Amino acid sequence: MDKPTDVRACGAQLYFLPVHTRMPIKFGVETVTYVTCARCRVMVRGRDGRHAAGWGETPLSVTWVWPSALAYEARHAAMQTFCVWLAEAWTQFDTAGHPIEVGHDFQKHALPQLLAAFNTTRADQEPMPWLAALVCCSLFDIAMHDAYGNLHGQPVYETYNAQWMSRTLGDFLEPAAGAAVSFAGQYPADFLITPAPHRIAAWHLVGGVDPLDEAELKGNEPNDGYPVVLADWIRRDGLKCLKIKLRGNDAAWDYARTVKVGQIALANDVDWLTADFNCTVQEPAYVNDILDRLRDEHPRLHGMILYVEQPFPYDLEKHRIDTRSVSARKPLFLDESAHDWEHVRLGRELGWTGVALKTCKTQSGALLAGCWAKAHGMTLMVQDLTNPMLAQVPHCLLAAHVGTIMGVETNAMQFYPEASAAEARVHPGLYRRQGGALDLSTIAGPGFGYRVDEITRALPTAAAQYGQCE
Repeated sequence: MDKPTDVRACGAQLYFLPVHTRMPIKFGVETVTYVTCARCRVMVRGRDGRHAAGWGETPLSVTWVWPSALAYEARHAAMQTFCVWLAEAWTQFDTAGHPIEVGHDFQKHALPQLLAAFNTTRADQEPMPWLAALVCCSLFDIAMHDAYGNLHGQPVYETYNAQWMSRTLGDFLEPAAGAAVSFAGQYPADFLITPAPHRIAAWHLVGGVDPLDEAELKGNEPNDGYPVVLADWIRRDGLKCLKIKLRGNDAAWDYARTVKVGQIALANDVDWLTADFNCTVQEPAYVNDILDRLRDEHPRLHGMILYVEQPFPYDLEKHRIDTRSVSARKPLFLDESAHDWEHVRLGRELGWTGVALKTCKTQSGALLAGCWAKAHGMTLMVQDLTNPMLAQVPHCLLAAHVGTIMGVETNAMQFYPEASAAEARVHPGLYRRQGGALDLSTIAGPGFGYRVDEITRALPTAAAQYGQCE
């Protein structure tokens, strides 16, 4: 049933913002030194003819979404081109509704067709994967949510209910077979934290090439006033949670790395660790052996591991690995595999017990996947894509509202802190971790509460502009 508050996209502007890292970041087997953040401004039109704009942004994290032997620049250029396609496609998508409804329908119907058409133009090259397409789509979906809130003068998280939505969760989600779960008559608001906290614990990323101590320094590290070695970060930001990037194909290195990080953590009063294998492990025994050895040789460090993140290949349908032996040892979280609630359902069948949500897979999809997971007793986390600038705001709001196992991963301030200088002047607590936490209290107003009118950032010339809203 239509509502008078429904909107549809009527215009889009796309921008590409290059960001260079102060320290290299390692994803899987690749190391990167720069990233492009895709930012868009989406205009929506309400049924009453009024217009409003909203903003969305995400890093195009090529190595995370598209692991491949194909040259980085080839994948990077393909993702940028697909963003241009999406800018036009969103303005031509003739569906009105609440942003979750519009975003869901675009992702289910328009996006697969657009990706197929795009890959046809690349018939002589490696096709772009679905995860890359989702990330490119996410900034437009995020902007729709922001614009909707702006049009109606409401914080967008206050619109995920029956007053604003025409469809219930029962129109989007199906329970797992045999589960005593029903989504009929329920809305995302029924699964969100109210009121959301203004302060949440911050996880620091210990990258695969990050120097842990002075002995690992190579002499080419930046001298820019920010920490370099791990203990300095812990002391500066009061960190209590560390995420350790591991290789997944070198058990001796992974074990030694975990122990060394753990010992630094113990010496500096850190409470929690997690291990991220980035989809490179091929069999459960690899993870089990590391966990069991830690239990026997370093029981304190073993106890500090809160969960294990995505050891196995992210294509769950192709790699149907029974993971129950791992999740019997530690909570096991889907990350790259959690494209949507249907993939979460498959993961649960295979033994995964938690879900790492990301706004870069669309705000709409993250909310629906989070609701499905919570209804089925799965634990949630919100993981970073090294989100700077505007991308940090929806990312942190999602963590605050869905209720995670422990805070939020946030690491843009490690790798490109100056990239967010303009936004940090308005939201200082979002871009500097203090006392081991982020402060969300400056987020205020309609939409995502970016307060963009107060952020003095000069944007480059638009890479694409489509639509007529008059």
